Amino acid sequence: MAVPRFWREISNRYNLIGTKCGNCNKVFFPPRYICPKCRRIGKLDPYKLNGKGKIITFTITHVAPNGFEDQAPYALAIIELDEGARLTAQITDCDPNKVKIGDRVEMIFRRIGQDGEDGAIYYGYKAKLI
Repeated sequence: MAVPRFWREISNRYNLIGTKCGNCNKVFFPPRYICPKCRRIGKLDPYKLNGKGKIITFTITHVAPNGFEDQAPYALAIIELDEGARLTAQITDCDPNKVKIGDRVEMIFRRIGQDGEDGAIYYGYKAKLI
């Protein structure tokens, strides 16, 4: 099997799939095997997140890491999804100075990088204001 096809077939690589505890109904992202809230093992089922939420807090990155210099400045936020799970993501397609706590966002998938000129392309999630 070719490497790009292998990566595409990992379901939570291109979807926001977390887990939901069958005991306390708490939703987590990334997926967990043990519920951090009620400590149950084995009662966590895959759960597809709707990808919408709000900004809890954020920062503006002016000096980006190697390979991302062309994107600076950009906003990096902690987002609480509608289901309650929290994740960190870059806010894209907007002026970073207009981002505010409480803004509604939706998660989108974007190209992150590539392994050399002919290598596998890596995708990841970012957030967009709605």
